[in-house]
Amino acid sequence: MTDKLSITRNQIEAALQAATDLPALEALRVSLLGKSGEITTLLKSLGELPPDERRQAGQAANELRDWATNAITSAKVEITQSQQASALATESIDVTLPGHRRKIGRLHPINTVYAQMEELFTSLGFDVLEGPHVETVYHNFDALNSPHNHPSRDEADTFYFNDNLLLRTHTSPMQVRAMESQKPPIRVVVPGMTYRRDEIDATHTPAFHQMEGLVIDKGVNFGDLKGMLELIVRHVFGPDSRIRLRPSHFPFTEPSAEVDITCYACGGSPTGCRVCKSSGWVELWGCGMVHPNVLKMSGIDPEIYSGYAFGLGVDRITSALYGITDPRLYFENDMQFLGQF
Repeated sequence: MTDKLSITRNQIEAALQAATDLPALEALRVSLLGKSGEITTLLKSLGELPPDERRQAGQAANELRDWATNAITSAKVEITQSQQASALATESIDVTLPGHRRKIGRLHPINTVYAQMEELFTSLGFDVLEGPHVETVYHNFDALNSPHNHPSRDEADTFYFNDNLLLRTHTSPMQVRAMESQKPPIRVVVPGMTYRRDEIDATHTPAFHQMEGLVIDKGVNFGDLKGMLELIVRHVFGPDSRIRLRPSHFPFTEPSAEVDITCYACGGSPTGCRVCKSSGWVELWGCGMVHPNVLKMSGIDPEIYSGYAFGLGVDRITSALYGITDPRLYFENDMQFLGQF
């Protein structure tokens, strides 16, 4: 065994002299120290030796293994250092060349408006809630007093997965969940993406952004709603902005109204402009007092509590603030567009 180990060492020394690059050294390491390597096989065969030879041979075999491991490691270090020295000698760096400019990301304009709105509402004591994008038909329609023949429930307007699940058409379902899980007083806003079967064009996209608000408490009235809307408009569009409420209809609020603001382009000029179609007003969102049926279905007594709800179109607000005329730009990830904000 001793002679065999001596011969193996001589062979390893010769192989080390012949290995001139890192792949060759790695191949040598595997052939010697791998699972089926020569030294590994020698160590496994020690058990076959007579007891009086096993100890001495084992010590010599272990010494050979350690020597081979260190020799291969040292050879790898030498080759690596040699390659680096050669590269430094043959390659040069022109320190006068300009560096690579790093592009720094920016907030999407939609997220900027979301942050601005959330800051306002949290300062007023509202909780910011987020809900699932895949909703139940009950929370999206039934619990919001939407009748089965309502146009929004039609498959031509809503993305259905099956008879019970759909992509939410508004963030109002989370308002229902808040009323189901919390006792009044309730003050929440729900930001998020919503989905409807709209054709993609210069004014519509099948996905868009909303922020809906809900207030439930004793003695809440339409005057409170109007005051909140005026506060929001002045915070977003400036202290000179005014609102106009027009009667409307929504299944989940009664009475309901559409909210118009003085045109952000012409300032509500009597002659108007192209943006407001010469009216001086621009429609922005809907609102109303929470329907008693909605309160009942969520377990809240409408004889004791009342409330109001409003839905803000974040895409429309963003377009107004930044002068963006095509909502498709929000989803195209065009760096030239996003880099302006």
